[in-house]
Amino acid sequence: MAVSTTEPLCQPCGYHEAFRVELQVKRPLMPVHLSPEQVGLEMLCLCGQLDLLVRAQMQQFQEQLGQGCSPEESDTFQAQGSEILDQMLQCLEHLPKPMPQLEDYLDMVGLSVMFPRVEVFLIQGSPVDMLERPPMDEYFFHIAKLNQLLVLSQQLEEDIRHLGSHKYIAHQLSVIYLVLSSFRGIQAFSEIKKDIEANFKQMKQSLLVEEGSRHEPQLAANYINWILELTQSLTSLVLTLPEELTEDLHQAVSFVSQFLS
Repeated sequence: MAVSTTEPLCQPCGYHEAFRVELQVKRPLMPVHLSPEQVGLEMLCLCGQLDLLVRAQMQQFQEQLGQGCSPEESDTFQAQGSEILDQMLQCLEHLPKPMPQLEDYLDMVGLSVMFPRVEVFLIQGSPVDMLERPPMDEYFFHIAKLNQLLVLSQQLEEDIRHLGSHKYIAHQLSVIYLVLSSFRGIQAFSEIKKDIEANFKQMKQSLLVEEGSRHEPQLAANYINWILELTQSLTSLVLTLPEELTEDLHQAVSFVSQFLS
């Protein structure tokens, strides 16, 4: 196949260093100004990230020791740790001048007490675990359980409303029961657990079908309504976060409150 060729309209010039562009991948494209309150909330998030990173590295140290190897920081830890520290310093640039030192700022707002691993890491430059678990260690675990409970409840409600078969409803409810059992001393959850215990066996029995039957398991209307009431109660409880659900979140809630008041 013949192809006609023409002379190029112009010849590209060689790259000139005057047109060099420095990429700032971790910085916003447009200038953003953070208020002191926003700086505090951002620093809370960054301290949480760095704390989790230190804990992960400490776990890796334990595994290395268990294998008879000398503990050695991973390249990932060093890269991510440096990145988080850089973001912290960028945050401090938004505060009124003179800009405080990072360690001084964490002391001033109380983050060094909430995240002692972060404070030690800033001082020593290496990850060190605590002899006693800081209260904030429970924060992510507690939040994760609440989120799991919320998602499971919403999924069960969605399934019981729209699925043609209720074959796995009993299993889904049992998983919710296990999550509820992981909470201690929360009266509202204890009452829901008792409600499940009182009705679960009969509900599961009602889903049994004769062998060889072509009919899909279906719950009776009374069990459907009961489960809907239960899931809606759980969803409402988690979303409204009554005081008894926030005891393990006290430090974080108190910190955030001082910037939102």
